[in-house]
This record gives sequence, structure tokens and C-alpha cells, in this order.
Amino acid sequence: MSRTRNAWVLPTSVVLALLLSLVPLPPMVQALRPYWLALVLAYWVIEEPERVGLGFVFIMGLIADISFGGLLGEQALRLVVMAFILQRFRARLRFFPLSQQALAIGGLLLNDRIVASAIHFAVGEPMLPWTYWWAPLIGLLLWPPLFVLLDGLRLGRRS
Repeated sequence: MSRTRNAWVLPTSVVLALLLSLVPLPPMVQALRPYWLALVLAYWVIEEPERVGLGFVFIMGLIADISFGGLLGEQALRLVVMAFILQRFRARLRFFPLSQQALAIGGLLLNDRIVASAIHFAVGEPMLPWTYWWAPLIGLLLWPPLFVLLDGLRLGRRS
């Protein structure tokens, strides 16, 4: 099976994750928006570590920072912290059932909120409202279908 057969899936999924993060939502639902870029990059760090490492994740974080107009380097730092933890435990995570993987990803997304809060506190930015703490739960619920979708696209049809 050729590994480069579906090489388009990685850049397409990252661009779609960025676009989904930029779609305007009503204020009531905005806080529940999952961190699409983190979910997609988590998949690629777990499944294709030779293609998606800390450098790639950092660059995608900087692109996200520029796209969203936030504090430059905030998302880059948050994503690198997540990717580092994923790389450290990748061998174990790959063999977890999908439900346990979802719990681990939910924990990483919760850790991401803690890192974001620490960054906001350190630079004097206003703290995120309490409703933003629900987004990791949404990410946890989205992990299994997202994993299955990306895995199917990456692997393609098996003969």
C-alpha cells in the first residue's frame, strides 16, 4: 500500500479545521466550539508522527494565531504542549479503544484550556468565561467520528 496515495488528506484536513474555527457562530454557541485544529493535529500526531511533529504543529499554531488575530504564539504554544504529550504517550494511545482515546483527548483538551487560562493570566488578558470549559467535552464527543473519518480518508479503500 502506498503511503503517498492519499497525501492530500493532511493539508486538506488542517485547512478545513482552520476554516471551521473561523466560521462565525452565535454568541450563545461560540463558547461550545470545539478546538478543531487541536483535534485534527492530534489525529495526525498519533497516526503520522514522521510527517507531523512539533515543528509542523508550531507552524500551524502560528498560522492559527495570525488567522484568528489573537495573541501571537498563544495557539502555537498550546498546540505544541498538546503534541508533546501526545508524542510521549503515542505508543500507548494507538492501542487504546476509541472510547478510551476519546477520554485521553478530552483530558488533553481540558489541559489546553488550563494552558490558555495561564497564558491569559500571565499577560493580563481577560479570563475566558466559564462556558468555555464545556468545549473539551464537545471535543471528547467528536473524537470518535473524526478519528474514523480521517482514518478512512487516510487509508483509502483496502484491497
